[in-house]
Amino acid sequence: MESLRSKISLSLKQEPQLLPSEMAEKFGISELEILQEFPKDTVTIVDGSHAEMLLTEIAGWKTNVTSIMQLGGSIFEVKAILPVGKKSMGYFNLMGQPGQLQGHLKLENISKVCFVSKPFMGKESHYFGFIDNNGNTIFKIYLGRDEQRRLLLPQIKAFKELKEKLAN
Repeated sequence: MESLRSKISLSLKQEPQLLPSEMAEKFGISELEILQEFPKDTVTIVDGSHAEMLLTEIAGWKTNVTSIMQLGGSIFEVKAILPVGKKSMGYFNLMGQPGQLQGHLKLENISKVCFVSKPFMGKESHYFGFIDNNGNTIFKIYLGRDEQRRLLLPQIKAFKELKEKLAN
């Protein structure tokens, strides 16, 4: 019987445009289970206890990122600077300016954070995936792009440094 890792590897080769969430649906498992089988150079998974620090770091970049929430087959995107958050009343509150992301996160529901480097629409792409206790993605933060759709180099550098720091 073919292993899950080999099925995912084959899927990555045959359908490179598939997102991890689409692969999870295809194989009937959680997105975390998919990401755990990705090649090691494309995914680093860290404990969810780092979520607040990561959100604070990303907000400190003060450059646009793309925050994505996927629910019920719909995808919602906010392309803006991530606002600084603060803890209050059991939530980590993102109180952005108009046009920025706003919301209230239950940090204790984030069990893992995945650093994912996988091409999207044929272009280099990197994102932070915030995963719940069931292995499902709560939201993702993709690195930002300039007017020519190129990734922002300081964000790539910061992403790689954070990944390296937390992986050790």
